[in-house]
Amino acid sequence: MQLLAANAALIVIDMQNGINRPTLGRRNNPDAERNIETLLLGWRATRRPIVHVRHISRSPESIFWPGQSGAEFQPCFVPMSHEHVVEKNVPDAFAATGLERWLRVRDIEQVVIVGVITNNSVEATARSAGGLGFEATVVSDGAFTFDQRDLTGRLWPAEDVHALSLANIAMDYASVRPTAEIVQALNGG
Repeated sequence: MQLLAANAALIVIDMQNGINRPTLGRRNNPDAERNIETLLLGWRATRRPIVHVRHISRSPESIFWPGQSGAEFQPCFVPMSHEHVVEKNVPDAFAATGLERWLRVRDIEQVVIVGVITNNSVEATARSAGGLGFEATVVSDGAFTFDQRDLTGRLWPAEDVHALSLANIAMDYASVRPTAEIVQALNGG
């Protein structure tokens, strides 16, 4: 990976308490939170911009309904006062949130995307980032998903769902890199 611009933004998607509910099922990448936290600390140390995305559901039955603990950020991902927070109601963090404008006003061209769910909000956001002309990177081990049934009822392991989603992203929208490469780029090398 080439060097990261001094204003490359880290976009942390939906790292909320609700994502840890056992009802969501079995997940992949148990080290994702540690990797995301490593990147978050690196961004803070280098004073690069950070965007925290929070899903606020329109459905009262959702774990992300406003006012419930599930909608709150996980303790290690609580934004600092100077970090930007975007609230979204659909998977794509760019849809009706002002995120594109916030990035453009600051002349931010590079975005690094981490969070959940790989095949939902991460993929939707990466697709928009690439489509809008941002130089986007998704951190392969800084995201995770859950086992998922297809429309025929077949259960797909989270590892396969994750891998296919990353392949979709890499096809046309963003580069896909592991945390170690991003940390190296963050540190100038």
